[in-house]
Amino acid sequence: MNGPSLKEQTSRSARYDVLLFGLLITLVMIGFILSLTSGSVSIPVSEVWNLLFNADAASASSSQARIVQELRLPRALAAFATGAMLALSGVMMQVLLRNPLADPYILGISGGAAVGALGVIMLGLASIWMPYAAFTGALLSVLLVFGLAGRRQGWSATRLLLTGVVISAGWGALINLMLSTSSNQTVHSMLFWLMGDLSQSRGQLWHFVLILVVLVLMMAQARPLNAMARGDLQAAALGVNVRRLRLSLYLCASLLTASAVTLAGSIGFVGLIIPHMLRLSGARDHRKLLPGAALLGGSFLMMADSLARTVIAPQQLPVGVLTAMLGVPAFLLILYRSRMPANASGNRELP
Repeated sequence: MNGPSLKEQTSRSARYDVLLFGLLITLVMIGFILSLTSGSVSIPVSEVWNLLFNADAASASSSQARIVQELRLPRALAAFATGAMLALSGVMMQVLLRNPLADPYILGISGGAAVGALGVIMLGLASIWMPYAAFTGALLSVLLVFGLAGRRQGWSATRLLLTGVVISAGWGALINLMLSTSSNQTVHSMLFWLMGDLSQSRGQLWHFVLILVVLVLMMAQARPLNAMARGDLQAAALGVNVRRLRLSLYLCASLLTASAVTLAGSIGFVGLIIPHMLRLSGARDHRKLLPGAALLGGSFLMMADSLARTVIAPQQLPVGVLTAMLGVPAFLLILYRSRMPANASGNRELP
């Protein structure tokens, strides 16, 4: 009995794409609605629409208009941008390192950003210099890993990973030193930043431009990424310039991670579980996986932040606590359901 024809396979794939991205866009819309309506002050959906687009209604309800326009909308945009950047970076790191457990922070970028951020908190300059110090620390970590991993022997996934782990351990020692020598009030601010916090975050236009530019660049390399996900030897046999692609992946993933950490602190599990969730749903092709990760990562973090603002309202939890609580069981379930057979080259294919 003959299998499905090429036309039937193409039609089935097109229906799957429409269903997948329709669902992802719906999740993004739900995430924005929850972000704008939930919190210590509950605002109905219809009222939110008027406050955003009706000047008369906004002036009549000035306090609610300020909550939505000045607090919740910028925070929702920051949550979406952070989640999208972390998820995209996670996809690229897992291909780069050939490791399904890789996440955006595995190469020490968050540690460098944390040292910079905690340093200005200790000096009492956080309100002005926090973003710049965190971004500088992240870029310093990128340069250290890049310089040490690529020296003499050249790049390899193992060498890059080991270098990142060592650099991360060094940053961790500095972070512990800062925490142990700081005052109690300063330590509280430090811990909130380290756990990931969106309360002071504001999404800017350049965050979305960065996401779009990286997404376009990586989509242009989708076929080489598909080949590289099966191993460097297979990719090279198909004519992929593995060294150049690896460098592009590292630089783009590092830039996204540095921007995300600067915006919201260290938020775990988003870059780890989102790519696996999409792969298990059938989106293994990077032409679907990359934009799908941006949409799902953004909506996931918006929903997690909405929950963090409401679960013990009027107090707020760091959003990193919620992503960890949701991410641990989700990743255990993914590990249970996934299978990672070794391929002919001895590498393990991503689930």
